[in-house]
Amino acid sequence: MNTLQPPRPSFKEQMLRAREDAIVEAASRLLGEKGFETMTVDEVAAAVGIAKASLYKHFAGKDDLCSAAMVHVVERLQRFLAALPAELGAMQRLHALLCWTLQLQLADEVPLLPSRNSALAQALRACDAYQASMQEVHACILGWIVEAQAQGQLRRELPPDVILCALLARNADPMLGMLRDRGYADECIIDWAADTCLSGLASGPSTCVLTEPITSLPSEPWPCVPMTTRSYLPDSATLAMVSPAGPTLVMVLSCTP
Repeated sequence: MNTLQPPRPSFKEQMLRAREDAIVEAASRLLGEKGFETMTVDEVAAAVGIAKASLYKHFAGKDDLCSAAMVHVVERLQRFLAALPAELGAMQRLHALLCWTLQLQLADEVPLLPSRNSALAQALRACDAYQASMQEVHACILGWIVEAQAQGQLRRELPPDVILCALLARNADPMLGMLRDRGYADECIIDWAADTCLSGLASGPSTCVLTEPITSLPSEPWPCVPMTTRSYLPDSATLAMVSPAGPTLVMVLSCTP
């Protein structure tokens, strides 16, 4: 049974598509290097080697152009996530994702998430393609987070959205540039940044704090540490005086989720 094949694009249509792809690539690079506020349409046109009037045949203005560049970045991320080996566990996938976003930042490529108050962020709120793509990415990552929590690899008391935001926030982490300025290699910077992020999210021994009022103090001194009621305590702590209204006995129990 013969199936209808879609008509092949004409040579002119192929040339227009190739030029549009080149424009988006140049905009993505300049957006990462200079930022939305500093980058100009003239610079993008010059980088592609076309007149600004030709660029406007593809994009109505700077907002549309940069929105297309951001969609391009998210599509790259989607291809990266889809290409991860099937045998990787959820935690390994999250680590690979984190390292990928850190590499983007060190390469001065366009950030996955622009500054919340930037003009670019405002333009992206009206970009349906970007919003739909990011929702798909978030759903994929949240699935891995929930899986890792179920396996006891990530802290279960944290909402998955908190972990998602913590991972994505590393995409704009100033620590990377600070370490590079101090002479450290990019490979070490990525490893350290990923480790310091994931170590704070990983599941491990935690501290349960139970309190009850007391009316008198023992004659023997207690080992005490300053703290706030119902806060985390160091594992070595046993008792603490905390309530300004009156003494409080704090029982510290070390437990594993």
